[in-house]
Amino acid sequence: MAIDEFHHVSADGDNILGNVIRNIMAKSNAHIIAMTGSYFRGDSVPVLTPEDEAKFTHVTYNYYDQLNGYEYLKSLGIGYHFYRGRYYKKDVEKGMSALEEILDENLKTIIHIPSVNSAESSKEKDQEVDHIIDCLGVLEYQDNETGVMFVKSKRSGRILKIADLVNDNPKVRDKIVAYLRGVKTEEDIDMIIALGMAKEGFDWPFCQHALTIGYRGSLTEIIQIIGRATRDSNNKNHAQFTNLIAQPDAVDDDVKLAVNNMLKAITASLLMEQVLAPNFKFKPMEDPDEEGDDENTIKIRGFKMPTSQRAKDIIESDLNDLKAAILQDETMLKAMPGNASPEVINTVYIPKIIREKYPELNSEDIEAIRQHVVVDSVIKNGTIEEQGSKKFLRMAGSFVNIDDVNIDLIDTVNPFQKAFEILSKSVTTSVLRSIQDTINMTKIEMTEEEAVASWEDIKRWRIHTGKAPEINSQDPREQRLAQALLFIQDLKRKKAQNG
Repeated sequence: MAIDEFHHVSADGDNILGNVIRNIMAKSNAHIIAMTGSYFRGDSVPVLTPEDEAKFTHVTYNYYDQLNGYEYLKSLGIGYHFYRGRYYKKDVEKGMSALEEILDENLKTIIHIPSVNSAESSKEKDQEVDHIIDCLGVLEYQDNETGVMFVKSKRSGRILKIADLVNDNPKVRDKIVAYLRGVKTEEDIDMIIALGMAKEGFDWPFCQHALTIGYRGSLTEIIQIIGRATRDSNNKNHAQFTNLIAQPDAVDDDVKLAVNNMLKAITASLLMEQVLAPNFKFKPMEDPDEEGDDENTIKIRGFKMPTSQRAKDIIESDLNDLKAAILQDETMLKAMPGNASPEVINTVYIPKIIREKYPELNSEDIEAIRQHVVVDSVIKNGTIEEQGSKKFLRMAGSFVNIDDVNIDLIDTVNPFQKAFEILSKSVTTSVLRSIQDTINMTKIEMTEEEAVASWEDIKRWRIHTGKAPEINSQDPREQRLAQALLFIQDLKRKKAQNG
């Protein structure tokens, strides 16, 4: 029995599909083949219990393997773009909306609008479709037989064929779904606008661009959406995934939510870049076994291998999803922008998160998994260069012979620093400052009385120095005044929000 989209199974007793699977495993001799784009549900419930999972043989086939086997499609781009206000509203400075800025009408595109429950949604899904049409051009007519909308482009004047899968009127939706199932050529459709549909199992091989607006609930959902654009087809050698997400505003009452969503979107983009990289195999330098070694095998001094089959399976199949959990952990979000040393991140925070996620593992296996997470991230974010007959690894300013790499050296590198390097290059200074302030707020221990009592000192400091107190100052008094200022600003926002 073959089951696709296996991440819908849950170890929870109320999950119907999970109960069916468990009964088949317990009461029959059926051979089960389970397939999924990502073995990760996006919540705290595992897909299978460790005991049931151990009965399966794991086979991993990632995007790197997939693209290598294709005839036409050879590369996949992962990107994100920020907007202020509404994504479909015109930016006065740029003279166009964020959507117009990134939407290329020459690319076959699936646009997923925000979930109606998300902060990015206007809560009027049908109106959002109308706004997208307005960004593209003018609706000439909608075919009564197929449901296809014919839109005259305001850029080129050509007619674009657009499918609306957001409309939940059964009569309208059934027509367009039937039409899409019969698509045979590139010319049959140009763009699809969707909400909950056109993710899992939806097949449009000609799709070149998956444009997603708003943060998605899990890495699994993102991988499913990207999969819509990664079918091999003779009309493309490159596919693109773009996540269009709201920039946080320093005066926005939802700043913390916006910051968190943006960091998660960047996290997902970084993880997908790592999924696209070759799979490296890591072994202890002392390992004499040369069988199975190839150009992607790297030996590391002091490296530990897992002892249990469960830990081996996690390293083999769950590493990227584990990285997603680590990157989205609140402690890590506080630590990554330079608030903790790489050694503390690698040897204290990461193993703690692994221990919480996999409580059944012993300390040796937790350390082995920790090393794999850190080493895999550091090396994939670095570059391997050949000089003569030797290979060198360039990572975070270090340039070392691949034969001299040791775990102590790798532990001195923040494996997820790239997330914040990308963030600092992608947003304005004021936005970056608001993100840093929001993260700093989570660490301040102060009463309202102390903050208010500090206000006069803050004003005197500004008059005396010409600037506000800095939270990163080496002067403890200036640092405390800066914390009080952040506290007061946050208090003011909350009071304004409550009227």
